Amino acid sequence: MTSSAVDSQDLEQVRRRVFLALFVALAVALHTVEVLLPNPLPWFRIGLANILALAALFSYGIQALWIVSISRILIGSLLLGSLFSPGFLLSLGGGLFANSIMSLSYKLWQGRIGPIGVSVLGALGHVTGQLLVAWLVVIRHPSIWMLLPFFLLFALISGIINGLAADYLLTSLYKHPAFFKLKASQAEAEEHT
Repeated sequence: MTSSAVDSQDLEQVRRRVFLALFVALAVALHTVEVLLPNPLPWFRIGLANILALAALFSYGIQALWIVSISRILIGSLLLGSLFSPGFLLSLGGGLFANSIMSLSYKLWQGRIGPIGVSVLGALGHVTGQLLVAWLVVIRHPSIWMLLPFFLLFALISGIINGLAADYLLTSLYKHPAFFKLKASQAEAEEHT
C-alpha cells in the first residue's frame, strides 16, 4: 500500500497535535515542579515552562505559543488548586501580556530574532503584566511600581536562561526526523519574506 499526499498531510497534522500535546504536558509538569522548588527571591520564579512555549512558537508558530502558554496556566493552576486565586490572576495577566509581546516580536522580526530575544521580551512583558494586574486587582498603591526595576532585572536574567534552554531544545528537536521537514519549510518561508 502506498501513501498519498493527503495521507502525508494528515500525518503532519496528527504529528503537530501530538507534539503540541507533549509541549503542553511538559510545560504543566515544569510549572508544577517549579512551584515546589525554593524561589531565589520571594514572588520570583524562573519560568521554566516558558521553554516549551518558545519551542512551540519557533516550531509551529504563534497559535502554538498561545495554546501551550494558556493551557499551562489553566491546567497548572487547576492541578495546584489555585484557579481564580490572586496568584492565578497574576500568572494569567503576565502570560497574556508576555504572549502578546512575544507574538508581535516574532511576527515583526521573524528570521531576525531568535529564541533568546523573544524570551527576554516575553519575560519583561510577563513582569510588567503581573505588576499591572497586581496594581489593578490586588494592591492599588502606586508604590508597587517601585518594584519594577528589580523585577525587570530578574526577568532579564531568567529570560536569557530560558532563551538559551529553548535554543538548545530547538537545536535538538530539529535533528529529529519529525522536525527536519518543519525546519526546511520554515527556512523556505523566511527566504520568501
